[in-house]
Amino acid sequence: MPARLALYLNLIRWDRPAGWLLLLWPSLAALWIAADGFPGWHLTLVFVLGTILMRSAGCCVNDVADRDFDRHVKRTANRPVTSGAVSVKEALAVGAVLALAAFALVLTTNPPTILLSVAALAVTLVYPYAKRVVSMPQAVLGVAFSFGIPMAFSAAQGGTAWSLAAVNAAVPWQAWALLVSNLFWVLAYDTEYAMVDRDDDLRIGMKTSAITLGRWDVAAVMGFYSAYLVSWALLGRALGLGTVFLLGIAAAAAQAAWHHAMIRTRSRDGCFKAFRLNHWLGFAVFVGVALDLGLR
Repeated sequence: MPARLALYLNLIRWDRPAGWLLLLWPSLAALWIAADGFPGWHLTLVFVLGTILMRSAGCCVNDVADRDFDRHVKRTANRPVTSGAVSVKEALAVGAVLALAAFALVLTTNPPTILLSVAALAVTLVYPYAKRVVSMPQAVLGVAFSFGIPMAFSAAQGGTAWSLAAVNAAVPWQAWALLVSNLFWVLAYDTEYAMVDRDDDLRIGMKTSAITLGRWDVAAVMGFYSAYLVSWALLGRALGLGTVFLLGIAAAAAQAAWHHAMIRTRSRDGCFKAFRLNHWLGFAVFVGVALDLGLR
């Protein structure tokens, strides 16, 4: 059992929390905005634990979908499913248990949030296969990684009706705008991630934003960062956030500039380091939101 547990923890990337932190910070920022401050321990725990569980479930599905590709990529060749240490059925069973646990948490919220969680799950399941047909699959990932934003608004403001009208009433247009804005951040950091494996992905025929963008990859990443930070700043101001929030945006912008220094030579180590450190950029934005609301 200890050996199997170690394999399962490896399967869900337990030793690499950067993945779920990238999902967590924009969701918590949206939750604080929707609740106009601290949303209470119940919703905070639902979103923290739910984010960890769903990211872990997504790793299981992704590894099953990519197992024939991963064996040809140096960074992923030793993943449990790819190496055969964990079977496909076993990985899907682990993923299903984790997804059901996350859904159980969502059931403690309200009907509009539950309906949105179904849509979020559908996008999560589609992403691993988008890499076969979509030139910029990171855009699909961006939607999946940003769905916590409308869910946060729905959880904080939603009603009790089981209808799309209730969802529309609970989720204002600003929440969907924040989702689109956050998509640019996902495009930035996941393009950095794709730059790490570009040579391997070209050889096996995988589609990624790093391949599609070609020699414009670094410029595009910085453009994505800029679009994310400027749009979040404008939307935050429209939602009533003030100077402290803008200081958080400025701290995130300083980190984005540092990332340019890491990726401009396109080295594997530099691009991977930039990707792994991206959660601090999201953390800066969240702290700006939380402090701005808390100091009112």
